[in-house]
Amino acid sequence: MKNYDFAPLWRSSIGFDRLVDLVDAARRANEDSFPPYNIERVGDDRYLISLALAGFSPDEITLTAEQNVLTVEGRKGEQKRDFLFQGISGRAFKRQFNLADHVQVTSATFENGLLQINLIREIPEAMKPRKIAINAAPRSNVEQLEAQAA
Repeated sequence: MKNYDFAPLWRSSIGFDRLVDLVDAARRANEDSFPPYNIERVGDDRYLISLALAGFSPDEITLTAEQNVLTVEGRKGEQKRDFLFQGISGRAFKRQFNLADHVQVTSATFENGLLQINLIREIPEAMKPRKIAINAAPRSNVEQLEAQAA
């Protein structure tokens, strides 16, 4: 495991604390790979997260979006079954996804053991680039007087 020295970043940057937290969270997230998932770009500002949740039902899954973090949690209810072999995992899990600013969850569907979460990036009008009109400088009085005299 490599340790990174962020001292050069701190010397010349302000407000990047969240970036370091994201790097640290990403490193820790790789430790547990359950449940398997895909993240896919389906348009310029549209994304789809798919989680394979075989053995879970929709009422055993909680989806929470808070600030810039999307959390998916799953807890199996009491099982009164006598398995001879259980290959489908039913363990509890908590998977978190860090979302960029202005990324919102639009919908979620659960079908055939696959949870699909649709996201969209909607940048507010006030933050979008806008064109600024350039006004010409007023002509000097001398030029105006010469034009009137002629």
